[in-house]
Amino acid sequence: MDMANYLQFVLALVFVLALIGVLAVLARRLGVGGLAAASSAGRGRRLAVVEVRTLDARRRLVLIRRDDVEHLVILGPSSELLVERGIPAAPEDVTRIPGHAAGERR
Repeated sequence: MDMANYLQFVLALVFVLALIGVLAVLARRLGVGGLAAASSAGRGRRLAVVEVRTLDARRRLVLIRRDDVEHLVILGPSSELLVERGIPAAPEDVTRIPGHAAGERR
């Protein structure tokens, strides 16, 4: 093999690794592969994940609904932290806009 073949192999390898990196970043930003917000499709269910927000690379802020009460929890790789409990649940017919909480200022 001559030098041109080696260069072509190295460039193809770099391209594939860069493509994997770009797809990993897109997947992380879109929330694919991590905790996903579950919808309460079944009316008989008592437990649901209302919303999930990424705090940093290792921690997530999760709003969990149990019956008609919500709990705010921080989940990490080695620990869980209850931030607030007993939050009255919002009515289900209220449309939530992702990224905008009630009373949030921009």
